[in-house]
Amino acid sequence: MKVSEFDYHLPKELIAKFPVEPRDSARLLVLNRKTGEIEHRVFRDIVNYLNPGDLLVINDTKVIPARLFGKLETGGKVEVLLVRQVEPNVWEVMAKPARKLKEGKRVIFDGELSAEVLGYSGEGKRLLKFNLTGDKTFMEKLSEIGHVPLPPYIEREERPEDREKYQTVFARKEGAVAAPTAGLHFTEELLQKLKDKGIIIKPVTLHVGPGTFKPVKVENVEDHKMDYETYSIPEETAEAIEEARKRGGRVVAVGTTVVRTLESAGKDDGTVEPGEGRTNLFIYPGYRFKVVDALITNFHLPRSTLLMLVSAFAGKERVLNAYREAVEKGYRFYSYGDAMFIY
Repeated sequence: MKVSEFDYHLPKELIAKFPVEPRDSARLLVLNRKTGEIEHRVFRDIVNYLNPGDLLVINDTKVIPARLFGKLETGGKVEVLLVRQVEPNVWEVMAKPARKLKEGKRVIFDGELSAEVLGYSGEGKRLLKFNLTGDKTFMEKLSEIGHVPLPPYIEREERPEDREKYQTVFARKEGAVAAPTAGLHFTEELLQKLKDKGIIIKPVTLHVGPGTFKPVKVENVEDHKMDYETYSIPEETAEAIEEARKRGGRVVAVGTTVVRTLESAGKDDGTVEPGEGRTNLFIYPGYRFKVVDALITNFHLPRSTLLMLVSAFAGKERVLNAYREAVEKGYRFYSYGDAMFIY
């Protein structure tokens, strides 16, 4: 299967630079994956497409201000993006310019935070051991001097409001360097309406890494390798999935991160194994879904692994047809853009 099969034309002006307000006023393209029928709605109309007894699974990861700007003791500026915590005080990072971060070098971020380069960790990444003086925790310090890791295609500097806007209202567990963007459309009021209708809402956690934006550089889809990301499935969420199966309710995933989490832990009977783990599951057409029955997702980049996942779920031709219609009707694309509901 060729990566070029997942290409489509997107005018640059359709890439959303800012979110809509309120969150649930984004547009919603509804796609029936069995018939290919398309409807055009507003996101808050999602209430009408979910049924009492359905289970909505959200990702409660919280984006950390993972971009840091520092300088080497020997001079020269560097930009660091935290990727994942390896052990206490040690993080795997991406850096610009990476060539400057050689083993043993020291990076100074401010008077209280510095880091030593421990070495190379593969695929251009480095390991940094952070040293923090003063009485703040690392996360407190990060909140003070770190920057929101907006995706590169937004092509603007962060604004103060991004700290709230590039975060779901149900974000709880710190660790992501990219938002689970399908969840950005929910408001507290919309979540309450869903609960009032009898829809169960349960969380999983998958800390989204920069690999979500990693371009597919191979020619054949099957040759691409995904980066590992850590996830956690609470016991109560696993139980809720089993109960939904028994009563005939659907498991509705809010975002591709939830899909990958549930399918990584999925069993052949449609239930999941609770607990923590790491996954580099790559879902593309031909994959047989075990757990997820319906999907809420944003519009994804051409040739991306996320577009391949959605194509696996709804069929490549139907998805690309829906994308063409979204472009024609001026939908807003990517992280701060509009949404799809696929059932």
